[in-house]
Amino acid sequence: MSIIPLLAVSPQLAAPAPSLRTARAARDFEASLIASVLSSLEKTFAAVPGEDALPGADDYNYLGTQAVAQAIADHGGFGITALITKSFAAHESKG
Repeated sequence: MSIIPLLAVSPQLAAPAPSLRTARAARDFEASLIASVLSSLEKTFAAVPGEDALPGADDYNYLGTQAVAQAIADHGGFGITALITKSFAAHESKG
């Protein structure tokens, strides 16, 4: 029996290697941290004193912050992804 039909039937067998999942999770984690920092900066510096915010501005700002944070993380970020993946690679090679 060939493994090719099994891969087509079972998505669990076709799942990415753990190192790819680890890298994706590390990148998403870094994006979350970057989004937290950017959100704090945006709330601190973007508001004009005495000016009312537009309805829905918070949602729009949130979406923009998430997109920018993910783009920064996808292009290397602050290096947290690299540290996490190296750490996991060291632990995977021991076990």
